[in-house]
Amino acid sequence: MQQAIINCTIHTGEEIIEKGVVVIENSVIQSVQKEVPENCAVVDLKGQNIAAGFIDIHINGGEQLHFSQSPTEAAIHDIYESSLQYGTTHMLPCLISSSHENILQGIEAVKNYRLKFSNGVMGMHLEGPFINPIKRGAHLAKYVRTPTNAELEEIIRYGKDVIKLITIAPECFTDEQIDMLMESGIVVSAGHSNATYEQAQYGFSKGIQLITHLFNAMTQFGHRSPGLVGAALSNDAVYTPIILDGAHCDYAAARLAYKCKKDKLVLISDALFLSKKKKEFVWEGFKAALADGLYRNDEGNLAGATISMADAVRNAVKHLNVSAEEAIRMATCRAAAAIKMQDKVGKIKAGFPASFVQFSDDLSLIQTMVL
Repeated sequence: MQQAIINCTIHTGEEIIEKGVVVIENSVIQSVQKEVPENCAVVDLKGQNIAAGFIDIHINGGEQLHFSQSPTEAAIHDIYESSLQYGTTHMLPCLISSSHENILQGIEAVKNYRLKFSNGVMGMHLEGPFINPIKRGAHLAKYVRTPTNAELEEIIRYGKDVIKLITIAPECFTDEQIDMLMESGIVVSAGHSNATYEQAQYGFSKGIQLITHLFNAMTQFGHRSPGLVGAALSNDAVYTPIILDGAHCDYAAARLAYKCKKDKLVLISDALFLSKKKKEFVWEGFKAALADGLYRNDEGNLAGATISMADAVRNAVKHLNVSAEEAIRMATCRAAAAIKMQDKVGKIKAGFPASFVQFSDDLSLIQTMVL
């Protein structure tokens, strides 16, 4: 039976439609129109706003389980269910630098999970292990390694249609290895990188059009050495996801980034855990404790974000001085475009999934609606 969402302002990702009707059947959007079809079950939003559900392309854990520590279907489900509480309907669970066996286990878990559940788990983000040890951040040093053709080939083969995004330090790769990744169809992101401006621009010329988390774990901007930050900000083709919590980067820096990037600035959570229920986390040599709303390691350094995508959207409006519509796009259609899935998710459009976020004008209400 068809359903019709009525009495709402629709943020399609392309335009805003006042008092529109979204027609749904079998969990797929059929049309966006003005009139309610006959024999439809009606969902009345009572004047609220609706947009496509948020997309988080970088999230490490749910409320209790961390995907890298526990590369299992249970951890994936925890991430999915926890994300739903904060407007996120589509996500890429992130597995950070770890053993080859752990990576293969994570791929297998995502593959099996997606066979069982038709929901918003789109695949996985492999962050490392082929990163620069100088910029490894909280990644365990023992797992950071130089790529070999053999390991790359196996990860690509085993991760086909599962790994949607991989973070690498491009300066640590040969041209052949970058070409191998680009040809695989996996979206490649530059991150945890000590690349010079010139090395970064060369990586972008090879087809890399995304960085992992702007300002964090990369060469910073200097007036004589612009680094990866400068390369990303000055290259119009490059998407720049950002952790908008005021701790991973100052809001003033984020405002400058928005002035430079506009529709290429993307919101991510990079949450170690959601909901701040997990007070301590230990995985081998990785230790994090929740203090003053942030996860920090024994040395007092940041060890993971705590924001949700809903927090990021609110922070964009408050601190970047953008409209709610603009902030929503940073978390939906632009996130989809960054991972080349703009024709599948991130908009309210015929053929797209019936996964939405309902929100009030002032964003005090943000809630998920999956039909």
